[in-house]
Amino acid sequence: MSETPQDPTLLSRPKLVAPDGHTKVLLHSCCAPCSGEVMEAMTASGIDYTIYFYNPNIHPRTEYELRKTENIRFAEKHNIPFIDADYDSDNWFARAKGMEMEPERGIRCTMCFDMRFERTALHAYENGFPVITSCLGISRWKNMEQINGSGERAAAKYPGVTYWTHNWRKMGGAARMVEISKRENFYQQEYCGCIYSLRDTNLWRQSKGNPKIVRGEKFYGKTSQDGKPVSEEASPSAE
Repeated sequence: MSETPQDPTLLSRPKLVAPDGHTKVLLHSCCAPCSGEVMEAMTASGIDYTIYFYNPNIHPRTEYELRKTENIRFAEKHNIPFIDADYDSDNWFARAKGMEMEPERGIRCTMCFDMRFERTALHAYENGFPVITSCLGISRWKNMEQINGSGERAAAKYPGVTYWTHNWRKMGGAARMVEISKRENFYQQEYCGCIYSLRDTNLWRQSKGNPKIVRGEKFYGKTSQDGKPVSEEASPSAE
């Protein structure tokens, strides 16, 4: 007699408690691979959360739509509310003016995090979410202090809103992120998202003798055209 498969969201995980014991959270999400583990961890802890997808940095629009579609697919699978915010890329480019040549993790990235979290915090304030957080920090390529600083600054502007600085990488989170991505065959982006990240990632790849990124073709858990497993490694700027 076969056993009933266990719900992967209920696998053994540490019990999470949001700031001040709140159980309602607005989760800023950048993509399905980064948010998968965060979503399942909060589900397992009985946290009532909603996804807020606001990422005007992602370029080009086709890449943005692909990442968003993957995120929506996973949210619908788990019956999680998904808020599709504006793709106001003109605003993002205006804010990034003068920072085009800044390195990854530099002031341009701080601006980008600030912009996205400010909009997330505003939505939380206007719609009764006492806590906001983001899955951005689960990526080992990101600077946790930089992300948390942006989140805390954004939340501080609105009374009653707190940014949850939980480190989603720890306690097996980073490994489960990859496991979930493989299980769900998530689209595997190979650069963080913005046009400058795409430029710099391609330069880095070329310096290593690798071809430029081909967008929209790489998925976790699937094999490439030569029959080899798709690598989990991307580049220093991929999420």
